[in-house]
Amino acid sequence: MALSAGLQLRQSQSLVMTPQLMQSIRLLQFSHVELTRFIEQEVERNPLLELVTPETESADAIADAPDERPEPNVVAMDMGEDAAWAGSAESQAERMRSEIDGRYENVFPDDHGVERVDAPEFIDNWKSMPGSDGGHASEGYDLDDFAARAPTLRDHVAEQIAFAFFDPAERLIATELADQLDAAGYVTGELDETTERLGADPEQVDAVLARLQDFEPAGIFARSLSECLALQLARKDRLDPAMAALVGNLELLARRDFSALTRICGVDEEDLLEMMAEIRALDPKPGTRFETGSSEMIVPDVSVRPASDGGWTIELNPDTLPRVLVNQTYFTTVTGKMAKNAAGQDFLSECLQTANWLARSLDQRARTIMKVASEIVRQQDAFLLHGVDHLRPLNLKSVAEAIGMHESTVSRVTSNKYMITPRGVFELKYFFTVSIASAQAGGDAHSAESVRHRIRVLVEQEAPEAVLSDDDLVDLLKQAGIEIARRTVAKYREALAIPSSVQRRREKRARARAAAV
Repeated sequence: MALSAGLQLRQSQSLVMTPQLMQSIRLLQFSHVELTRFIEQEVERNPLLELVTPETESADAIADAPDERPEPNVVAMDMGEDAAWAGSAESQAERMRSEIDGRYENVFPDDHGVERVDAPEFIDNWKSMPGSDGGHASEGYDLDDFAARAPTLRDHVAEQIAFAFFDPAERLIATELADQLDAAGYVTGELDETTERLGADPEQVDAVLARLQDFEPAGIFARSLSECLALQLARKDRLDPAMAALVGNLELLARRDFSALTRICGVDEEDLLEMMAEIRALDPKPGTRFETGSSEMIVPDVSVRPASDGGWTIELNPDTLPRVLVNQTYFTTVTGKMAKNAAGQDFLSECLQTANWLARSLDQRARTIMKVASEIVRQQDAFLLHGVDHLRPLNLKSVAEAIGMHESTVSRVTSNKYMITPRGVFELKYFFTVSIASAQAGGDAHSAESVRHRIRVLVEQEAPEAVLSDDDLVDLLKQAGIEIARRTVAKYREALAIPSSVQRRREKRARARAAAV
């Protein structure tokens, strides 16, 4: 068969992911903080983009507002408007001084005959402060600028080192160990490496560490959780041999192996439960009480509140919707001056296209969030009215079909977006849960989150003499119309950190005996 070259026409359709389309998809899944950072970067790169903020809106409103100053005194009109305004203010101040006896001699009666001396440097500083009468009253100032910064763990430890160690060698070792503290207050480095690096005596390093472990808060400079708890118990004079044995076997405590712990510690179950209560009252991460950095506060993207007609009012939070404007005037002016500069005109045309795209994308993003949030509220109306027990099972497909969008779009919209409701603040993904079949024929399915809530309530309400096993929970849920397997109940119980029925029965009986005594 001979090979030959030929031309053929073929028609086909394909979806091409342009860079702008990919960026639009990214905008959907951006959180409020990520979107704000992205827009700020675009505004820096694009001279045609302007970010509209509440400050700029208020400044524009003040600039556009008419002058509402009172009319000057008619007698002073010949002096000009400014002079009349000043004269009116001076006369008003003189009248106030005559009516209110607020002279310097009356404020400081013991300073008669003492010449009053002003401090011009402080007066100038006050006049230059934002919000003072020195010319910046319209800008205002933030009181947080004058607040002291919260001390960090490193600052707190450094202050104690300065007063506890006077020998230069010991202070150097203490500073090196302080640099090895993590956010929880534990020493992360190896003492042998620290000793070798500093060329110090191992006994001296151990002695310095022992003194550092006496610092506040109790438990810092520990090398393990057991040591951290032991330091706090020793500070309370509660580290007896039985407690030391319990702290040294935390893995058995995590498994709630009470029989092994009572044998190792040499105590009965009642004493063991009291010791466990003391350990629960300790702080396993003493360093976290200090500020280690800035935390980002959750800002709801959607607000839901009851409406007067019995429905729900759904609104987008304007604080999470950055507004950008395209400066067409600047584009027209600069383009006219660059009539002969082809490269400059191409750059401006590209900037205009990007700016228009960003404005449209932000508007479409807001509309998409509103559609998804409205459908979630419509389907989860019972949850908003009655609580988590009435949370319906919901998946992405049902919402996507209801609003005519793809599942991937709904998934991106619900990522890192929050809704404030009368029940609290929830991530949009919270409302999407697995469906659990009903035990009754034709009954409504149940949400996995509502089933977990029912299990928690049942366990909290059980009596010490009638602790519910997993089989008992299955029967009670079936009576409530929930068809669920025993292994699923066990999985949900473990996810809720609820011990087994044997462990709960042992704890509750011991607590009942202790309460009776």
